[in-house]
Amino acid sequence: MSGRNVTIVVHTDGDLNSRQYKVPLRLVQVGKGAAIAFAIFVVGFVAFAGPIERKALRVPGLEREVARLRVENSRVQQLAAALNRAEANYQELRQILGAKAPPAPRGAGSTASTTTATSGMRAVTIRATAPAAPPRYETGASVPSHWPLDVSGFVTRGQVRPGDAAESHPGIDIAVPAGTPIRASGGGTVAAAGYDVDYGLFVLLRHPSGYETMYGHASRLLVVEGDDVQSGQVIALSGNSGRSTAPHLHFEIRRDKKSLDPLTLVKEGS
Repeated sequence: MSGRNVTIVVHTDGDLNSRQYKVPLRLVQVGKGAAIAFAIFVVGFVAFAGPIERKALRVPGLEREVARLRVENSRVQQLAAALNRAEANYQELRQILGAKAPPAPRGAGSTASTTTATSGMRAVTIRATAPAAPPRYETGASVPSHWPLDVSGFVTRGQVRPGDAAESHPGIDIAVPAGTPIRASGGGTVAAAGYDVDYGLFVLLRHPSGYETMYGHASRLLVVEGDDVQSGQVIALSGNSGRSTAPHLHFEIRRDKKSLDPLTLVKEGS
């Protein structure tokens, strides 16, 4: 290296003469910088090209996943529409079950039988009286005076007052199949409806003159707290919830917070 040039000597094997090339020092430095930049570019490309390539390979899989999610979303929308239709049918069924259904008259008189199907439950026979027969149920709020079932059932346990036995038992237990419609013994307001450890699914109705009625161990509730119900309206379906060993209805009548024997106020079939 002399001055500002760089001398490059090229000697070919077997040749007596050599060739010399003088390259400006500045050009050599530029070439050196370019080589370093190219090397850095190659290293950077190798470092970043791998992840980019792997991500590119994932694109087809992601597209398939997006297509699958779109299909599932369409199915969810279809299920939601079906659920909305089922809910509408259920509300219509509640209105049908809540309508007044007079019983067959005792003794002479023609009767007609029809059936009402409860959602997911057995069909229940409802008898209608002759057109001229008086209505069975009152309208508006009324004191409890009606049997809470369309069937007589079987009273497996009666009212036991405190002091009469080791364990008191307010109200009566009526054995009926699960899913039997439970009707309001009188018209009133739903004071409470929900789940209790002892009563299971229950409905508590408040009636005039300090009366209350309790319906326990249901399998499904058809009213909510605050609802106004008519006498004879279906408020629940019987079941085996809570502290119960077999399907039955626990039915209580209270007045001024004191338990009364339902069999003294309500007769089977009334």
